[in-house]
Amino acid sequence: MENITDLGELFNRFLAKILDPNLLMKVGIGLLQIAGILIAGKLILKFGNYLIDRLFEEKERHDKYIKRRNKTLQIVLKSALRYTLYFFGGTMALDVLGVPTTSIIAGAGVVGLAVGFGAQNLVRDVITGFFILFEKQFSIGDYIKVAGIDGVVQEIGLRVTKVRNFDGDLHIIPNGKIEQVTNLSSEARRVVIDAPIDYDQDIKEAIEILKELSNELKDEYPVIYEGPTVQGVQELAGSSVNIRLVAMVEPLESWQIARIIRQRVKERFDEKGIDIPYNHMVIVNKQ
Repeated sequence: MENITDLGELFNRFLAKILDPNLLMKVGIGLLQIAGILIAGKLILKFGNYLIDRLFEEKERHDKYIKRRNKTLQIVLKSALRYTLYFFGGTMALDVLGVPTTSIIAGAGVVGLAVGFGAQNLVRDVITGFFILFEKQFSIGDYIKVAGIDGVVQEIGLRVTKVRNFDGDLHIIPNGKIEQVTNLSSEARRVVIDAPIDYDQDIKEAIEILKELSNELKDEYPVIYEGPTVQGVQELAGSSVNIRLVAMVEPLESWQIARIIRQRVKERFDEKGIDIPYNHMVIVNKQ
């Protein structure tokens, strides 16, 4: 009976403590503060994302290459803002709950220092990622050659860069491995086509035909920034006279435009009766 009485007294004391008006007020205030932190964090995140979008909105009208870079920076800045708010919001919530955050932050600094010595490659990747982003070496959508791989940039992070080649393979490259980059999307690319004609053909006539065709191609394809320009005879080859055409085109369109020019040259030469030399075999029957 005494044990039951003691348990009853303990339960009554427990109820008295948790139902203490002062304690309930403190808990209520704490919950309100945590709710306020969550709401404020969400509003700040929403407002911050809005400001980031507005920051790059004006630049989107000018240059599509700048637009790609802005898209990359938007993603990174939004991610950095989100994780920063998570950190500060979590620290403030722990402080409201009475957890000593100062010692936690100090301890995290010591642990981070210890981990840093054992994760030098990770630190190098992150630092290189910062330089890639803020020096604008390349951006999402650019066609690049890097670390023995060429393809289109799918994603740029602080630690890794993802590049997809034309076979569809996705290569994930640590930023620390990126020592030299060739950006093939930053400027207009040159397309060079050599149109061969037979030695028996009239060179001036062939050049005039190619000039006429070049003007048509320029009007048909807006991705051609300059040319095609007929530069004249490039080479007197073993079985042909090669006439060179040069055009400056939009970076990622260079391969397609080169194919189109070759096809149109062949079709126009056939139409005008200009012979293109090709290898053939002559069989002589001595009987």
